[in-house]
Amino acid sequence: MYRVLVDDNFDYMDEDDRWELGAIATAEEAIAACRAPVDRNLAEQVRPGMTAAELYDRYVSFCDDPFVVAPAGAPKVDFSAWNYAKERAEETCKATHTG
Repeated sequence: MYRVLVDDNFDYMDEDDRWELGAIATAEEAIAACRAPVDRNLAEQVRPGMTAAELYDRYVSFCDDPFVVAPAGAPKVDFSAWNYAKERAEETCKATHTG
């Protein structure tokens, strides 16, 4: 099983604030599980008139940072919550400004 763990960007590298989102059967499902809290965090942090850069800055400062731990013998899962948040920040801001 792939483990999805979540760090808190506000307390970066503080493993005491780490929690487990769950154990997931496949790498693809684990990545999807990681994307959900990032999308939720961006939706919660966005404000009218906010730029994508401002939203991304809030994300990396205060929000969840999920990652995948592959089971022994499985290839490492290549997912970066920060990269995904950067991609999604623009879309999230556009949806807020037009919605």
